[in-house]
Amino acid sequence: MELFDFVELKIVDIIDIFLVAFLFYYLYKLVKGTVAINIFIGIVVIYVIYLLTEALNMRILSNIFGKFIGAGFFALLVVFQQEIRKFLLMVGSTNFTSKKGFLKHFNFLKHDGIGIDTNIDAILAACEKMSIIHTGALIVIERNTSLDFVKHTGDTMNIEINQPIIESIFYKNSTLHDGAVIIEGNKIVATRAILPVSNERTIPLRFGLRHRAAIGVTEKTDAVALVVSEENGQISYMKNGEFVLYNELSDLKNMIIKDLS
Repeated sequence: MELFDFVELKIVDIIDIFLVAFLFYYLYKLVKGTVAINIFIGIVVIYVIYLLTEALNMRILSNIFGKFIGAGFFALLVVFQQEIRKFLLMVGSTNFTSKKGFLKHFNFLKHDGIGIDTNIDAILAACEKMSIIHTGALIVIERNTSLDFVKHTGDTMNIEINQPIIESIFYKNSTLHDGAVIIEGNKIVATRAILPVSNERTIPLRFGLRHRAAIGVTEKTDAVALVVSEENGQISYMKNGEFVLYNELSDLKNMIIKDLS
């Protein structure tokens, strides 16, 4: 043990190491599956090389990498602005007084005991029916971030979710079919809601305002959104400002359940 006598580990050091590991783990979860994951890995590689050059006393390389890392902090704010916003949104929207709200974000393991109230089957059944007859629809499901800023732009409701209600709202001759439906828990709390539209230029031109609005609200909040295209009947799922791909409706159902639980 004499080899490690110079190492003095205290409880605070162990907590510090654990928190840093946890922070990197959650940052990895945020960028996993996106283009930013490659940038994240590149930054980690450069930082490891910097530490090695420091340890080997390679002054020139160490100085170059040191300056790069020092100035790179501001570059990271630009490159990872979407991910940083999601992280801050997650921290700000977590209800620390609620075990359920806390575990939604900070979980290393699956917590099967945490269920959801939202009737996903009714929502997807309505979307499938509207898809067949090419009825446009936009449904936003609240998670942790409050959607009051969009609820107040539409008509306030307090209706329990069921398939006929959703279909009747988006019926083309209905006065409620324009705008978005906002769902909170198992209740439709607003119709005809006006959502912030995304200005992202990478969205294909074939997608209209419904899709841009769904992407916009999921960029600014942690809500998820479903869009039924009026042109081709396709059902799209949006989360974190991005389209989420799926094969079957059963796969989509599992995705939504996982995201809401």
